[in-house]
Amino acid sequence: MSARLRMLLLAAVAVLAAGCGQTAASTPMQLPAENLLPPGASTIAGAPDQRGSGCGDPVASLRPAAQPSPGNMPGGSAMAKIVQNGKLRVGVDQNSFMFGFRNPATGQIEGFDIDIAREIARDIFGDPDRIELRPIVSAQRVSALQNGDVDIVVQTLSPTCERRKSIEFSTSYFESDQRLLVANNSGIHSTADLAGKRICGVNGTITLGPILALPQKPTVIAMNNWLDCLTALQQAQVDAASTDIPILYGLQQQDPNLQVVGESMAVDTYAVGIGQNAKDLVRFVNGVLERVRGDGTWQRLYNNRLNALGPMPAPPAPKYLG
Repeated sequence: MSARLRMLLLAAVAVLAAGCGQTAASTPMQLPAENLLPPGASTIAGAPDQRGSGCGDPVASLRPAAQPSPGNMPGGSAMAKIVQNGKLRVGVDQNSFMFGFRNPATGQIEGFDIDIAREIARDIFGDPDRIELRPIVSAQRVSALQNGDVDIVVQTLSPTCERRKSIEFSTSYFESDQRLLVANNSGIHSTADLAGKRICGVNGTITLGPILALPQKPTVIAMNNWLDCLTALQQAQVDAASTDIPILYGLQQQDPNLQVVGESMAVDTYAVGIGQNAKDLVRFVNGVLERVRGDGTWQRLYNNRLNALGPMPAPPAPKYLG
């Protein structure tokens, strides 16, 4: 190798070494900033009215008729068609701990809502396992019934005048109010502390309305399910989540660093959603719920699934039309 070539190589190595040292000292590696919100999440300034008005008491339902015995449904009835299909098809949640969630130990969907659905299957077939659970997100609950994808929806679904334009409801089987879920060290104690904060809700739920109506005007981020809200809270992408207490306590049970706070923002009940052309099924389901309230089943299901909510209340008294 010539002396000239050796000098050029040494100079090149020196330049590279100096460049590497300068980069390490003055330009440390940085990860790009990312939006960690899950797919489908969006900031909203308004949402379709899920409550409506003008239907009287939206919680009132059709009075039960004479209840047929399991396996002996009247010919031509909606229940007979379910028997013919072999299973009761139920729209449920798989992301609401205590009400409808997938148990990681078994892979099965279970919860209070699922138990209510099984009681309906029990009175149709004589077998609570003759049931097909179809997970849907909250925004699909009404359309799943309209499209005939399911026979009933049991998924923390509140009866409202707006929804009654499209589907029917049973009597109520649970009652709750809406509050806030926040991190233990958030400094948020009530809705008065929400100015400038980011609040998570779920598309297609009536609990978005009270959040959007707050005078503090927080930023409202709508997601597809409550597990997405839980993750966003854990990653500090939102400051709070707001919905009914049972759902909030279900999320808190999965993360003790969270707490339920604040005053009641609204009071709602849960009922079974049923297609508009199946009024005989509405009466039948109301008969099932009468049995569940009266024979101790409701109390047993509460103790089994919902004791984290505190002392067992009485089940909601049914309200009937006429």
